[in-house]
Amino acid sequence: SMPKDNIDRAIKKATGELEGVTYEELHFEGYAPGGVAVLVQCLTDNRQRSISDVRHAFTKFGGNLGTEGSVAYMFNKIGVLSYAKGVDEEKITDAAIEAGAEDVKVWPEDGQIDVVTTPDTFESVREAMEKAGLKPDHAEVTMHAELDVPVGADQVEAVQGLLARLEELDDVQNVYSNADLPAD
Repeated sequence: SMPKDNIDRAIKKATGELEGVTYEELHFEGYAPGGVAVLVQCLTDNRQRSISDVRHAFTKFGGNLGTEGSVAYMFNKIGVLSYAKGVDEEKITDAAIEAGAEDVKVWPEDGQIDVVTTPDTFESVREAMEKAGLKPDHAEVTMHAELDVPVGADQVEAVQGLLARLEELDDVQNVYSNADLPAD
């Protein structure tokens, strides 16, 4: 029931073929209930819509949208290469050290192994690990919180709701937080 022109225009807008449409990156910072820091990265063609959507999500779930720099200092940009349980830990560690990785972390809960790099050395470490026959299950440059904030049982629902709502927004590319949610 939608006109074909509207569909064509939407496709051209999304692929960047439509004249006069420019995309810009926006970063939002704020706090969820319980003092949980939240960092939101957006890519949008409508700045006002993005601001309104993000502000509404924070307000709806009891959070506060902050000013630039209010929480960003709590996060570091790192590269992470993840390997599932069962991969030879010693082989990964040796290859990571030789490739110039910053750290190797083993998570006792599930046996996952993470190789941590700087953003600048991420690609060279990833390539070196793959040449050593160690293709990661997941690899990305991400933001990592320096300190996690434990979330009380009475605030878990609100924090999870805010993070989920932000992830659902069309313009949002990434949502980072320092929430330490209970396992149950």
